[in-house]
Amino acid sequence: MTSSVALGPDTQEGTRTGTETSQGSLTAPDIPWNLVIWNDPVNLMSYVSYVFQSYFGYPESKANKLMMEVHKKGRSIVAHGSKEQVERHAVAMHGFGLWATVEQASGGRGGNPGKPGGSGQGKGKRG
Repeated sequence: MTSSVALGPDTQEGTRTGTETSQGSLTAPDIPWNLVIWNDPVNLMSYVSYVFQSYFGYPESKANKLMMEVHKKGRSIVAHGSKEQVERHAVAMHGFGLWATVEQASGGRGGNPGKPGGSGQGKGKRG
């Protein structure tokens, strides 16, 4: 699409094409989300640690620490990021047979998962 625009005496004539795009922002603000893994009576502790290592690429020590949080506290935040990214992780965890949920992080950027005092650490209950 081409359109001509008549301008005043101090300006030059110009044309515009129909390929202009809006510069407005259509994206949501960068709100962090957490992936929560919950304790369950089915999966072995060693399996949960294996999943954290194989899927997230965490070193064995970090995977074991997160697994122990799941076991002792009932839950652990094992990853955080954009909502879409965390939802993909949750689907993957379901594929491994783990009980995973997504929650919006409180307190800004979400803290460091697996670190005491991180966002949402040990505050939740099942359900």
